[in-house]
Amino acid sequence: MSRHQDIRNLDYQDVLDDYEGYSEEEDELSSKDRALMTQGTADVQAALGVEASKVTKAQIEEALWHYYYDVDKSVAYLVSKFISPPQKTAKVVELPPTTTSNTHRPSCSHFFQDMPWGNIPRDRETVFIPPQLPRGGLLGGSGPGPKMSKLQMLAAARKKKAEEKSLQEKVGNTQAKLTELSIQQDRPAKENIPLAGGFGKRLKTSETTSEGRSPIATTEPKRPEQHQPVSKDGPEDTVQPPTEVEKIPEAPIAKPSAFAQTLFGSDSASSKPQHQELFTPPHASFSESFLDAFSKPSPDDLVLAAQAKAGKKTPAAQKKKGASSTNAVTNDVKALKIEETPLPKSRNLNVLSEFERSKKKKTASFVVVGHVDAGKSTMMGRLLLELNVVDQRTVDKLRQEAEKIGKSSFALAWVLDQRTEERVRGVTIDIATNRFETDTTAFTILDAPGHRDFIPNMIAGASQADFAILVIDASTGAFESGLKGQTKEHSLLIRSMGVSRIIVAINKLDTVGWSQERFDEIKHQVSGFLSGTGFQLKNVAFVPVSGLNGDNLVHKSSDPAASWYTGATLVEELEASEPSARALAKPLRMTIADVFRTPQSPLTIFGRIDSGSLQMGDPLLVQPSGEKAYIKSLLVDEEPADWAVAGHSVVVHLSNIDAIHVRVGDIVCDPNKPIQCVDTFKLKVLAFDFLIPMPLDVHRGRLHAPGKIESLDALLDKVTGGVTKKKPRCVKAGSVARITVKLGSKVPLEAGMRIVLRSGGDTVAAGLLE
Repeated sequence: MSRHQDIRNLDYQDVLDDYEGYSEEEDELSSKDRALMTQGTADVQAALGVEASKVTKAQIEEALWHYYYDVDKSVAYLVSKFISPPQKTAKVVELPPTTTSNTHRPSCSHFFQDMPWGNIPRDRETVFIPPQLPRGGLLGGSGPGPKMSKLQMLAAARKKKAEEKSLQEKVGNTQAKLTELSIQQDRPAKENIPLAGGFGKRLKTSETTSEGRSPIATTEPKRPEQHQPVSKDGPEDTVQPPTEVEKIPEAPIAKPSAFAQTLFGSDSASSKPQHQELFTPPHASFSESFLDAFSKPSPDDLVLAAQAKAGKKTPAAQKKKGASSTNAVTNDVKALKIEETPLPKSRNLNVLSEFERSKKKKTASFVVVGHVDAGKSTMMGRLLLELNVVDQRTVDKLRQEAEKIGKSSFALAWVLDQRTEERVRGVTIDIATNRFETDTTAFTILDAPGHRDFIPNMIAGASQADFAILVIDASTGAFESGLKGQTKEHSLLIRSMGVSRIIVAINKLDTVGWSQERFDEIKHQVSGFLSGTGFQLKNVAFVPVSGLNGDNLVHKSSDPAASWYTGATLVEELEASEPSARALAKPLRMTIADVFRTPQSPLTIFGRIDSGSLQMGDPLLVQPSGEKAYIKSLLVDEEPADWAVAGHSVVVHLSNIDAIHVRVGDIVCDPNKPIQCVDTFKLKVLAFDFLIPMPLDVHRGRLHAPGKIESLDALLDKVTGGVTKKKPRCVKAGSVARITVKLGSKVPLEAGMRIVLRSGGDTVAAGLLE
């Protein structure tokens, strides 16, 4: 039967009946809910007391159902909703303001009933009284000023007298100038100012025409008669009666003043007939004295010129005979000027010859590695205490501080772990450095962190070491867990960084009663592992020690249970270790391990010289920034020195460079033979895990840069180094391969450098840059 027939034969009534029954079942309370509802209703009624009669049972059940049978919330709701609801305040409706006023105002029309339209009586006129204004004064107060002293009054009188005298002189000069002004045109021709250009010729032609023949008749506008003007220099002239042309009343015209006559000319001059086609500028009729007044620089120009002259530096005058010594000193001080700080001068020493002639102790650096909590820092702190590098008083003080946070056993570790975070967490985070000397060698300790989160810092420490100390925890269960942890990875890393000499310190052997069997068991397993990693057994030494008590560190253990060990102590094994060969003849290469500021220099760097040499005053090139700097001073083994060679850990004070161009991980090199910055290079690597083209992190000493494997070029033979397969799809763990790595930015790298590749927090490969 098809689906259509099923739908056709479907009884909708039965379906609807089933649905209604289902809804009824869903609406009913379960037995559990009914019990809770009954109990809750009784509790609510008991809580309400006499007020329970004001609410119905249905309202109580609705409140309990809404608040999930919460009696307190239900009671609060019923009280606020039904029993004692809040009183509704009547809403006050603000009426709009009325536009009309019902207040009766008396009319003022009766006041003007007896008032005539004209000839208002004096007693009915309004008298306006001007308001009294306050006496003027300065802003901020009108009170009398402070009483002046006699000297101030005398100075004020002199100043006022000088101002009056100056004002009188200005008035007199102005009157003198006005008397010299004249715009009369009937003066001799020799007094007239010659006019240049065609305008002057045109004016002369007009004058000749007016004298020799009559000009073209022109219609002159009719001018009203005027009174005679007032003379500039004397009293008024006699007024002549005007000739009336027509009996038309004329408005009186004021007589022109002396100033108006100066500007516009006198009436006698303007009454003369003039040619209307010509225009004479006002300055053409000025007197020579008036023009001379503006031929010289103005007072403002004189002031500006004097100020400009005063602002210019005048050359130092030559010393005259008989000049005082004070003037000579003043001139010498003026001649002084501040110049830039001179660059440090190099002594041009032959550093290699100086190094060969020096009778210093040999120097060596070793890194301390091992699993976390193996006791590395505690063992090194005890070693420094046994060698008197730190005193007992310092250790006691550290122990008191450690007891305050419940870590009294960490007192010796705090000798090296000096950061607050390291002391609180109880683990080493960054490389801790310290140094000590024996009779033959000056050692530098590089205490590396053991936690897997700080492997990059451990790589940075291993890159500066000549040999290594591998610390193993011999306590029950700790060795096995450490071998599966960072002990294995640290061994691979130090071998990949070129460390060939290793001392295995089996620590905490006193916790197992100095058991020789435990020592032999650990020695057997670690020897096999190190041999497979690439270490030669002749370069591996095993020493049973107790880092907390100092057994077999500097002196032999006095515990009878450890009498079976007759080998060398840890310090004796260190002295027997030869440092790696120094690349003295190669160009300067130094990796910056730290950058800080000191009172001696605003920029100071610390690091180990990988190759070459340097001396005070030498120029340096910082890569990859490409900025040049100079050596201001340097310290070798915390002592001032004039030079340093490969293998030395030095503190260099720089000058002539900004701190933004120097970072941890950069390389300091010789400017004449700089290291190149690249972003793509080939590596010959030993794979610790499967390798495919993938993103990873590139580590070289302190340098950490993100990159990726761009291609797998070939698989190589471990013994001969020949190509066994080209372009493999992947590289298996334990295989040797040649790969191409691409970085996100250029970094200073060159052939022969050791590179470590990490991905996802694990070391996947390590090798040499080709």
